[in-house]
Amino acid sequence: MPNTKSAERRMRSSARKQQRNHSVKSSLHTLEKKYLRAVPGDNKDETTAALGKINSALDKAAKKGVIPKATANRKKSRLALRLKTAK
Repeated sequence: MPNTKSAERRMRSSARKQQRNHSVKSSLHTLEKKYLRAVPGDNKDETTAALGKINSALDKAAKKGVIPKATANRKKSRLALRLKTAK
C-alpha cells in the first residue's frame, strides 16, 4: 500500500495507463493478425487497406508512448516487406 497521497495518485494513474496500454496493444495484435490473414489472398485492395490501418495504429501507439518508435518502424517495415514478397 502507498504511504503518501502522491503515491496513491501515482498508483491510480499507473493503473489507468496500464489499462490503456493493454487495450492499445491488444488492438494492434488484432489488426496485425487481420493483415497477415489478408496477405496471401488475391484481394489487393483489402490487403493494402489493412496495411494502412496497421501502419496508422502503430504510429499512434508510438506517439502515445505505448510502444517505442523504433518498434513501430520495425514492424511497419517488416509488414510492408511481407506484402512485397507475397506478390
